[in-house]
Amino acid sequence: MSSHDLLDRIRQRLETLNRSERKVAEVILADPLTATGLSIATLAQRALVSEPTVNRFCRSFETKGYPDFKIKLAQSLAGGTPYISRNVEPEDNAASYADKIFGASIVALDDARRALDPRSIEQAVDYLIQAKQISFFGLGASGPVAQDAQHKFFRFNLPVMAYEDVLMQRMVAAASHTGDVIVIISYTGRTRELVDIAELGRNNGAVVLGITAPASPLAAQCTETLEVVTPEDTDVYMPMTSRMIHLALIDVLATGVTLRRGEGFLPHLKKIKESLRATRYPHET
Repeated sequence: MSSHDLLDRIRQRLETLNRSERKVAEVILADPLTATGLSIATLAQRALVSEPTVNRFCRSFETKGYPDFKIKLAQSLAGGTPYISRNVEPEDNAASYADKIFGASIVALDDARRALDPRSIEQAVDYLIQAKQISFFGLGASGPVAQDAQHKFFRFNLPVMAYEDVLMQRMVAAASHTGDVIVIISYTGRTRELVDIAELGRNNGAVVLGITAPASPLAAQCTETLEVVTPEDTDVYMPMTSRMIHLALIDVLATGVTLRRGEGFLPHLKKIKESLRATRYPHET
């Protein structure tokens, strides 16, 4: 096992670990940098488990024990500059880190394109085209994606709103009913509030679409999902490529709805565009 994918491996296996080992994993994932400096006794105490449980957890990830595990955990964090990007190193100059960020975005978008399930897109568009109203939910870095979705979808003559406040999201989900569509955007799919909100919306009859990670707690509560798989670790690094993919998926859905509306809908879109003409200086000749 490469040391650089240790954190990813822990996250991927989180749902399959037994209760005690999962407690260890959650303490480590909550603050990996701090975990590299903890003694086995301190880690066991924070996880409310025994020291043998911590050792058993470490060996299940192909390490020789806790000291070896801590070394590999530190190496995993050294895969990039923490809280910035896995692709960027502290000594990179502007030309280097700019090239890396653009390159990583291009590769991630292409990988996401190849992994897209056209049937899921068609199903999501089916729900959106029939919606009486649409609500886009996003927290943190997903909030601006929800706002972008509102900017795109208001053109379809439907009540559309974006919500970034979790209390408003909960109230909207509680007030939803059959005919409403709630789109929840979450890269990890592990935010507890959003999982609860998805369940609340479905229980009230709304269709809940998720733009999220496959096999995540959020995906399990959604009517349909557009699954996003990227190597980006947003628990450690700033969301970058995942946000690009989410924005692209919003464009895919908006395009699908536009095409379903047919050519007769184009004059409406043209009218909206032409309303902006008076606000702009003319092109220079």
